[in-house]
Amino acid sequence: MKMKFLFFAILTLGGVLLFAPSCKKAYPTTDMSINSVIPRPDSVAATSGTFVLDDGTSIYVQSGNERLMKNAIFLAEMLRNATGFEIEINETNRKPREGNIFLTIVEEKENNPSNEFYELSITEKLVTIASSGEEGNFYGIQTLRQLLPSNIETEGIFEEPLLLPTGTIIDSPQYGYRGAMLDVARHFFDVESVKRVVDYLALYKMNVLHLHLTDDQGWRIEIESWPNLTSHGGSTEVGGGEGGYFSKEDYKEIVRYAEEHYIMIVPEVDMPGHTNAALASYPELNCDGKVTELYTGIKVGFSTLCTDKEVVYEFVDDVVREISEITPGRYFHIGGDESHSTKQDDYVYFVNRAREIVKSYGKQMIGWDEVAHADINSEDVVQFWAREKNASMGVKKGASIIMSPSKHAYMDMKYDSTTVLGLTWAGFTEVDDAYIWSPDTLIDDINSKDILGVEAPLWSETVEDLDDVEFLIFPRLPGYAEVAWTDPSKRSWDEYKERLGRHENRFKALGIDFYQSPLVPWQDEHDFFVEKE
Repeated sequence: MKMKFLFFAILTLGGVLLFAPSCKKAYPTTDMSINSVIPRPDSVAATSGTFVLDDGTSIYVQSGNERLMKNAIFLAEMLRNATGFEIEINETNRKPREGNIFLTIVEEKENNPSNEFYELSITEKLVTIASSGEEGNFYGIQTLRQLLPSNIETEGIFEEPLLLPTGTIIDSPQYGYRGAMLDVARHFFDVESVKRVVDYLALYKMNVLHLHLTDDQGWRIEIESWPNLTSHGGSTEVGGGEGGYFSKEDYKEIVRYAEEHYIMIVPEVDMPGHTNAALASYPELNCDGKVTELYTGIKVGFSTLCTDKEVVYEFVDDVVREISEITPGRYFHIGGDESHSTKQDDYVYFVNRAREIVKSYGKQMIGWDEVAHADINSEDVVQFWAREKNASMGVKKGASIIMSPSKHAYMDMKYDSTTVLGLTWAGFTEVDDAYIWSPDTLIDDINSKDILGVEAPLWSETVEDLDDVEFLIFPRLPGYAEVAWTDPSKRSWDEYKERLGRHENRFKALGIDFYQSPLVPWQDEHDFFVEKE
C-alpha cells in the first residue's frame, strides 16, 4: 500500500480503529479519552498506547463459566464477521499471554452490588474485561465494540489489524431496569423484527424488552386454552391488515434470543380495557354475552372485560398461567391504562384480583400508573406515563416506579411538525427532549430510591414495519439508554450530542433507517484522518 496519507476511521467511540500498512509495525497511537461510548461510562482513564488486534489474537475465558463462554462466542463472531480472522476461544485459569483478550469474573468485583459492573482494561499487551457478573462482562464487550470503528458491524470489511486505545474504563449502571417497549398489537412484528430490536437494545446496554402483546386491534400470543384469541382476535391490525401472532415456540425463541443478550422479556396483556380483540373472540367475556366486531382504528377507552363475571377471572388465570410458564423473567404486566368504560369500583376490584393471579404464578405485577388506585404495595411496580398523582400514590403505597413520561420517553411521538410517522398527543419529542430529563427530579416527591428504572415505549398505531420502528427509535434510543445508565451529574446535552453524532456511520453500517435530526452534529468518521509519512 503506497500512499502519501493513510486515512483512518476515528468515528467510533473512544477508540480509533486505525489501519497501518502490513510492512510497517509502528502503529499510530490512539486516545481513549476521545471516545463516543454510549451510555457514557463512570470513568475513563486513557494512557498513550495502542493494542493491536490481528489474526493472531485469541479470546481467553475464565475456566468453567458457560455464560462467559457464550460472551466470548458473541465477541469472536463479531470480530470474525468483519475481519475474517479465525478468533480462537480458550479456557484458562491464569492470565493469558500477550496479544489476546481475557474475559473474567474477579473476586473483588463480586462484592459490587450489581452484576452489571465491569472494568475494561486495555494495555499494549492485553485486553481484559473483568466484571462482577456475566452481565457486566457482556456490557464490557459492548463498550469494546463501540471503541472499534463502525465498520466492525459490516461483513468482510477489514483486511488489516484493528487498533484499540489503551486505558481503563470502570463502569456500572445507575438503574437496574433499563428498557424499551414494542407494541406488537396495533401492528404485528414478526420474530426476526423483534430480534433486531433486541440487538439494538444490547448495543446500548439496555436489559428489558417489554412486549405489548394484546390490545383492541389484535391478540398476538398463543393461548392454548383459548385458541380463538389468535385465530380470530389476531387476524387483523390497525388499518385492516392481516395481523399475525406469536406461537408459543415463536415466543420462546424471542425469550431465548433476548436471554443470550442479557435482556429480560416483560409480557403485557392489557386489561380490563384495551380488550376488544379478546371480546370479539369470546362473547362470554362481555357483560351482555354478545360478540363484538374486530376493531382496526386507533381510538382508546371503549372496551372492558366484564369485571363481575367469574369466567373473566378464569380467562385471566389461564392467560397469566400459560404466558408465565414460558417467561423466565420476574415480571408480568397487566396494563390497566385508559379503561374509561370500566366503573372505578369495578376497575379497582379487577386489578386487585388480577394482581393476586399474577402473584400466584410467581410473578411481580407491573401496571400503568392507573393501577395505583388499587390495593397495591411494595410487591408491585407502577409504570408512570401520564399522571404524576398516580405515580406519587403508588410510591406512598410502597410500590416501585418505572419512569416512562410520555412527554419525554414515548418514542411514537413525532420529532417535529414535518415528521410523517408518529402521533402528537403528548407533544413533539426531538432528540434533545428525549435526553434532557432526569428520572429522580421529574416528580417532586419521587427520588432515585423509589425508581426501579426507565423505559421508552413505542406504540405502533402509525408503525407498520421494521424501517418505521427504526426511524422512530433512532436516534432517541441511545439517549434513553444513557438516561437510565449514567449519573445525571455526568450527563450534558452539549457533550452527548457530539458523541451521538459520531454514531452516524454505525447506524448506517447496521442498516438502521434513522432520523437525521438537525440538532445533532452528524459526523462521517471517514472525514477524519491521520497523516503518516
